[in-house]
Amino acid sequence: MAHPKSRISKQRKRKRRTHYKITAPHVVSCNNCGAPVLRHRICDACGSYRGRTIIDKTEAIVEEDVENTIDDVEVED
Repeated sequence: MAHPKSRISKQRKRKRRTHYKITAPHVVSCNNCGAPVLRHRICDACGSYRGRTIIDKTEAIVEEDVENTIDDVEVED
């Protein structure tokens, strides 16, 4: 088996590892609604990408409102 010829000091090991870092994500604002969005991804708030609507979020909001109002209404006998 291979083994090191000499011991690697803490300083040398840490110098080698200085380049192992986490980079911050590139966050930009959505052109349509202004919400923060990761680059090259669809906006979670409005569902648009590069000026085009990819996911229609208005239908989802309307369906949620209808479900909530149906749950709130009590049936009278």
